[in-house]
Amino acid sequence: MGLLNLEDVTHWSIPVNNLEESEQFYGEFLGLEHVGRLGNSRMTCFKVAEHSILLCERKHPVDVATQSEEHVHHSFTVSPETLVSPETLVQACKLFQERQIPIDQLVYRAKGFFTGRELYFFDPSGNKLELRDPTWVEGMPEPSIEEIVKR
Repeated sequence: MGLLNLEDVTHWSIPVNNLEESEQFYGEFLGLEHVGRLGNSRMTCFKVAEHSILLCERKHPVDVATQSEEHVHHSFTVSPETLVSPETLVQACKLFQERQIPIDQLVYRAKGFFTGRELYFFDPSGNKLELRDPTWVEGMPEPSIEEIVKR
């Protein structure tokens, strides 16, 4: 037990270059629930499950090509309870290619704390995101992104 006994996470913040573009990406494209803008600020709140995510517009936009840290990312699990996550990840690969959303890599993780199939990609501000399909397990097929898109 820590010294402060924190109870829960209020929200996570993600810096973005353009708030309107990011609202469209996180809301309309990724399907997060838009809660609303925070007053007259350049911040907006989204929810996914029980988590709140604030998109905070940067005062000075950064160059998308150079801003991403190698291991820093935000991860979203795709519908494991309904067992549609394999199809959701396939759909994501196809949509990302169609809309020219940069994909970093597809990883099949058989060991570790977060196992499954992981698709890493970038939002319009260069933040690395991950879609995780926890239904994939070692021994299942491991098609490449190209093979998935051709299905």
